[in-house]
Amino acid sequence: MTAKRWPMQQGFTLVELIVGILVFAVALVSLANVFLPQVRKGIDPIWQVRAVTLAQSLTNEIRAKAFDENTPVVNAGGICGGPLACTASANFGPDAGETRSFFDDVDDFHGLTLSGSDIANSLGINTTFAGVDVYEGFSASVEVMYDDNQDGVNDDDLDQDSNLDTGTLVGNRKLVKITVQTPGDENIVFSMFRNNY
Repeated sequence: MTAKRWPMQQGFTLVELIVGILVFAVALVSLANVFLPQVRKGIDPIWQVRAVTLAQSLTNEIRAKAFDENTPVVNAGGICGGPLACTASANFGPDAGETRSFFDDVDDFHGLTLSGSDIANSLGINTTFAGVDVYEGFSASVEVMYDDNQDGVNDDDLDQDSNLDTGTLVGNRKLVKITVQTPGDENIVFSMFRNNY
């Protein structure tokens, strides 16, 4: 009797399998490094649109307020700087005990900072979609300054050697800067002017 011959089996050795897995892992990591940043950049336009919407909402709210605390409600002269002086820049911000729902003039918004679930409209209502806060991870801050020459620079900072830096400056044009930070740490600055008229 002759010994029965088994056909030769074809396959991979354990070493070949391990080398193959390592090559596949390196290729997968390389592809991930190329495509994952692109996926993250894909969400940026959505965050930017939300940032614009948030800034527009704050802008509308601020535009609806009087130019200054001393602006007459009834048109009896119409502007501050007449019988009553405009608020000095050092006094910008909410009046004592005043909360956002009671802001009545543009400079009350100076120093306003909102983030995450604190971002709500002037009535305190959050924006949600399917039970999720639309502005989660966002933050917004507002800065108000006098800028009569419309150069984007606080008029208090124009001349560091003069007395303009004392915060006593008043003017006829306020620059409102709204900075919105997206969850991707991108700061987007929006600005508008409010005139004393």
